[in-house]
Amino acid sequence: MATKKVLEKIEDALLALAGEKAFLDIRLAEIAERAELDLAELRKAFDGPFAILESFCRRIDVRVLETDDPSLAEEPRRERLFDALMRRFDLLVPYRAGIAGLERSARRDPVLACHLARLACGSQAWLLESAGISTAGLLGRLRAPALAVAVVRLLPIFLADEEEGLPKTMAALDETLDRLGALQTRADHLVGLACRLTRRGPRRTEEAEGSGI
Repeated sequence: MATKKVLEKIEDALLALAGEKAFLDIRLAEIAERAELDLAELRKAFDGPFAILESFCRRIDVRVLETDDPSLAEEPRRERLFDALMRRFDLLVPYRAGIAGLERSARRDPVLACHLARLACGSQAWLLESAGISTAGLLGRLRAPALAVAVVRLLPIFLADEEEGLPKTMAALDETLDRLGALQTRADHLVGLACRLTRRGPRRTEEAEGSGI
């Protein structure tokens, strides 16, 4: 089993290469060479580039969750989600070139695009839950994909935001969460209306209990 340090070297190597060339053109031997390992060590650690990407994504998610601020526990869910997303952006700053490269590659590589979409949805589900926002139920299952799409749309702003503290990213994220909150309110209203129309009564749905973006 590869050590945490070795895994991170491999992940960093792949992200560095992604910033230099198309993802489809990255060879396993290049990843091993950049990580200062041989192919056998690389094979022991990962099945291939997609597995490396998934491991990198998990590493960032874990660090976001580990750095959750307990003092925000009583804050509104929306503020907790904002804080978690900004911590994630902060952690991704050193990997901006690689992320930009992956974004370019995904436009021409549908397999990569699908894989990145799956990873993005998974990451946002963890962040939503960390903010106390449910990802269960009918509406809950839609929250992670909706947030993932919104965050992807912020990437150009994040990639160009060179100022300390990422002020442009913060402002854009603030506006994005406001829009998602308005959509959530309308969705809750429609669910309540559907319940009344089907004579299920005005009970609170599971989705409404976990809302609050």
